Amino acid sequence: MVRQAPHPVHPGRQQTYDIKLLFAVLLLVGAGVVMVYSASSALALKRYGSDTYFLKRQGVFAFLGVVCLVVCSHIPFRLYQALAYPILTITLASLAATQINGLGIVAGGSRRWLDVRFFSFQPSELARLALVIFLAYSLNKKQDLVRRFSVGFVPHMLVLLLFTALLLLQPDFGAVVILGVLTWMMLFVGGVPLRHLLISLLPLLPVGWWLLMGAEYRVKRLLSFLDPWQYPNGEGYQAVHSLMAFGSGGILGAGIGRGYQKLFYLPESHTDFIFSVIGEELGLLGITIILVLYGIILWRGMVIARQSQNNFGTLMAIGLTAAIGLQVCINMGVALGLLPTKGLTLPFLSYGGTSLLLNMAAVGILMNIGAYHA
Repeated sequence: MVRQAPHPVHPGRQQTYDIKLLFAVLLLVGAGVVMVYSASSALALKRYGSDTYFLKRQGVFAFLGVVCLVVCSHIPFRLYQALAYPILTITLASLAATQINGLGIVAGGSRRWLDVRFFSFQPSELARLALVIFLAYSLNKKQDLVRRFSVGFVPHMLVLLLFTALLLLQPDFGAVVILGVLTWMMLFVGGVPLRHLLISLLPLLPVGWWLLMGAEYRVKRLLSFLDPWQYPNGEGYQAVHSLMAFGSGGILGAGIGRGYQKLFYLPESHTDFIFSVIGEELGLLGITIILVLYGIILWRGMVIARQSQNNFGTLMAIGLTAAIGLQVCINMGVALGLLPTKGLTLPFLSYGGTSLLLNMAAVGILMNIGAYHA
């Protein structure tokens, strides 16, 4: 019997998606649509006269997010090497444009949104993706010289400082912290000597302390974080009601739609504090499932990074995975009272188009990296 030759495949590429990663992401997005409706229906009815206002928009965002994932999963990741500087330039220009009257949208005392014709978006969300692509490209290009202080450390820190300056104008101190930690991690993985990174902490610590204590609202947030119950009607209000939501959820939760804190007690319940609503309505069991799904995403991201035989792909996979992981940890830490209050969405679950689309795009890029082994 003559064995039939297998069908030819593209060299170095698999023909399948990372099913485990895709399964976890789609489950989170689906759960996010349901929980956004549960958390926002009362607010939407009062503000817009329709309890499905946020549900419909999140449904559209979810559909577009899936499209982004599919498209990005078919774009060869090596293409981003040529696009690193254009993406970086566009992102920096977008951050700067938030300070222009008529373009930047003021909300909650900050200019974090950019209004462009028929849509608006948050450039700080794009900043994470842009920084990861730039650092992966630069560290890969300079891998033979990356241990030199003037080559591996200084240029990348200058880019970070540029991002920091533009974000502090908004202001968005939390985004600065995320980009700083992300940069430090990628430089370490990219081969920058640890002594260079540790030396950088010496001037950053006092500067960070000055930034933290330089604004009254940040000082109040720090004090309320240490003991939110002393400020139940002030800066500790969000933390107190978030913890009350978790406490009342128990093991199985009150049931979807039956939460109490979302009824105008817990601010931003469909965005920054959707994890609290999940804790109240789905209980410890629901939280555990959510944590397992996030764990699968981080696990698959690290597997993709480890198996990639392309240094640029490895660095980008690590950066994208770390960016999602940092956002998850900070959001959950705030909701559980483990970190000071910070306006940050929970990936794939919170309401918001910019965050969902960019995180889905990041997963698509991860899948494309995983599809190539050469």
